[in-house]
Amino acid sequence: MSDARRPVAVLGGGSFGTAMTKIVADNGYQTRLWVRDPETAAVINASRENARYLPGAELPDSVVATESLEEALDGAGMVFVAVPSKAFVDVLGQAARWVPDGTLAVSCTKGIHGDGFLLMSQLLGRLWPQARVGVLSGPNLAKEIVEQRFTGTVVASDDAGLCHAVQEALSCRYFRVYDNHDMFGVELAGALKNIYAMATGMAAALGVGENSRAFLITRSLAEMSRFAVRLGANPMTFLGLAGVGDLIVTCSSSLSRNYRVGHMVGSGQSLDQALEALGQTAEGVNTVQLVAAHARDNDIYMPIACGLHDILFAGRPLQEVISGLMLGEHTHDVEFAHLGERA
Repeated sequence: MSDARRPVAVLGGGSFGTAMTKIVADNGYQTRLWVRDPETAAVINASRENARYLPGAELPDSVVATESLEEALDGAGMVFVAVPSKAFVDVLGQAARWVPDGTLAVSCTKGIHGDGFLLMSQLLGRLWPQARVGVLSGPNLAKEIVEQRFTGTVVASDDAGLCHAVQEALSCRYFRVYDNHDMFGVELAGALKNIYAMATGMAAALGVGENSRAFLITRSLAEMSRFAVRLGANPMTFLGLAGVGDLIVTCSSSLSRNYRVGHMVGSGQSLDQALEALGQTAEGVNTVQLVAAHARDNDIYMPIACGLHDILFAGRPLQEVISGLMLGEHTHDVEFAHLGERA
């Protein structure tokens, strides 16, 4: 078997992991999907679908679901990691022994690790130092992907060979893969946009108008880019699919888990009630805690993120936060035109 057609492993049987599994398998790769629960693996193998996360999306016969990391990774030349951020260290630590030198490891998880404020690719590089690391991010709602609606995504790495291999594995008539060398910026954008999806969901629950929604999304982009530049990312990354593209779809769609959590909280539910009703991971809940603390510790102006944190975790009234945004300091519109200043 040529190196290009070695088996592909997908770690994480949620909606996005399942969607990537389907694309790769449809493109002719033998594909293993790792899930934690043996019963779930058995049902997927018998029914050819992941009924919990993507009902109705038929998986090709070349897909084998398994609860065994060893089986999933056996002979795999490429691994997509799509487990929640809170499980990242545990799962990758267990799997490390079965990852040979030179394995292409692509993080699909949009989150931040609290211990050291690390992105998932940084954790991946520490836990699998023998691997070649990349990131996949963009406006990629899993349900629309498996419905074969036209979608674009970004593979980010300074490893050109990895980017090309991922483009070959994933590209098809409805899924287009662009590359970007700013892995840090692409990944940070994917994590940060979840914060603003929750904020926009809350605003929608209050019945704000289209002007208000446009205002909130564009100021969210300013916050994201400001934060990222302070941490060393390329601001131009935020004008692409992984930045403004992902922000728009996540802040506009009820298919977005983080938007739905924000909408439920804005409708009067507690955060715990909203998360229980969601039944899936909403990465923005953890991310907003980490980002708000980091912004305050480093004097980075982020009124939306910090205000959302105070609503969710400090009991601050939603209307008070909105008033604070409107009465805040008058600053620049376009972030990149005034680098080094607050915007």
